[in-house]
Amino acid sequence: MQIAEPMPDPATSGSHVFYRKLTRRYPRIVRGEGCYLFDESGRRYLDACGGAFTVNLGHGVTEIAAAVGQQATTLGYVNGTAFSHDPVEEFAAEIARLSPGDLELVYPLGSGSEAVEAALKLARQYWVETGRPEKRKLLTLTPSYHGNTLLAMSVSARPHYSTLFQDWMVEVVRAPAPYAYRCGCRGAEPYCAACSGSAVEEAIMRAGADTVAALIAEPVGGSSTGASVPPPGYWKRVREACDRHQVLLIADEVLTGAGRTGTWSALEPYGVAPDIMTLGKGIAGGYVPLSAVVTTRGVADAIARGSGALAHAQTFSHHPVLCAAGVATLRYLRERRLIERCAEMGRALHRRLEELRGLPLVGDVRGRGLLAGIEFVADPESREPLPRSAAFAESFTQAALDIGLVVWPNVGHADGRNGDLVMLAPPFVVTQEQIDEIVELFTRALRDAADHVGATR
Repeated sequence: MQIAEPMPDPATSGSHVFYRKLTRRYPRIVRGEGCYLFDESGRRYLDACGGAFTVNLGHGVTEIAAAVGQQATTLGYVNGTAFSHDPVEEFAAEIARLSPGDLELVYPLGSGSEAVEAALKLARQYWVETGRPEKRKLLTLTPSYHGNTLLAMSVSARPHYSTLFQDWMVEVVRAPAPYAYRCGCRGAEPYCAACSGSAVEEAIMRAGADTVAALIAEPVGGSSTGASVPPPGYWKRVREACDRHQVLLIADEVLTGAGRTGTWSALEPYGVAPDIMTLGKGIAGGYVPLSAVVTTRGVADAIARGSGALAHAQTFSHHPVLCAAGVATLRYLRERRLIERCAEMGRALHRRLEELRGLPLVGDVRGRGLLAGIEFVADPESREPLPRSAAFAESFTQAALDIGLVVWPNVGHADGRNGDLVMLAPPFVVTQEQIDEIVELFTRALRDAADHVGATR
């Protein structure tokens, strides 16, 4: 096979790193402190999205680094299928203490995608082990995002990610997500089927309840719906439907959990507990890659009485150093009451973000805690999305970076192709002054980006 000659590229010239984006230059960050990052030239960036919704403690927390170093010198690695150790026992106990309902058994992994993959396989194995192998279908919401491994990608609704790999993916059942800004009821009573939760039960019945194994969903929307918050009764209705039709409920809290929405679990305000929960990102503050699957003894006991082992293993599961970082992070959150601080500063953030509603191209501002989505549209009245050809979310993100603000873009949520929004998720240590700075820089970047596309209001 003849390989095309590589094109000269300024972004990777002189580097052997295979960057995800191959046509841009990456600033080289050399230090982080609190809510700020500093590059090799000394330029400062306000990290308003916590990296990838991950940096909840802030950058440069020496206590976490010390815990990682101490554990690495004591015990760096053991096989999680052969041994236990103090860090994994302590980490599991911390997660169990925080988890809602009967969730108490913790399977540590490395990334959110790994946790989702393992949770879905756990759900399938549960039904096989309990004599219900016909329950094989997975139900998911659209839009949604759950990861980049093939099974996780299958239960996501992100066409621009999955198109290349469609032939390798599993067919799943889909129901509309409670995305108030883009539904008929606009999030007001009487709720539409998507916002009330009835669409989930309708999807279960259409697919055949005897064949549906699990529903996986984010309790509060992640990047795919820009922090869309379901109505108060949504999750109770969904939980009741899952119970009625014997469908396991998997709460994907990789992004929304670990306090990001102002409570440990984003489900907490709804008074609902899932059968399986996935965690990641913030549970180690970004200091190491760490995720977890959390479930009930009832789910695990079914497997214990059957084959006796979860049909999922990874080399770096139950890793001592990663678990030590998780323990240090969770204790740091608790001792400094940072989840309570997230709720308090979240209210301050959303008060200031309301000012953005009068700016060009801003259609909606939403979210909970220190998680916010700002959706851009061509026409705020009709909610008509900007043409994808304008690449506005990307242009805005670059304009923000140029003036020292880091945000997270997302596209395609309006109809699978069109749609532009950005997400904010600053560290829990953010101050009022830094919130003011976020809004000031955001406003400047929006005006620059809007001028670039010739947008007026």
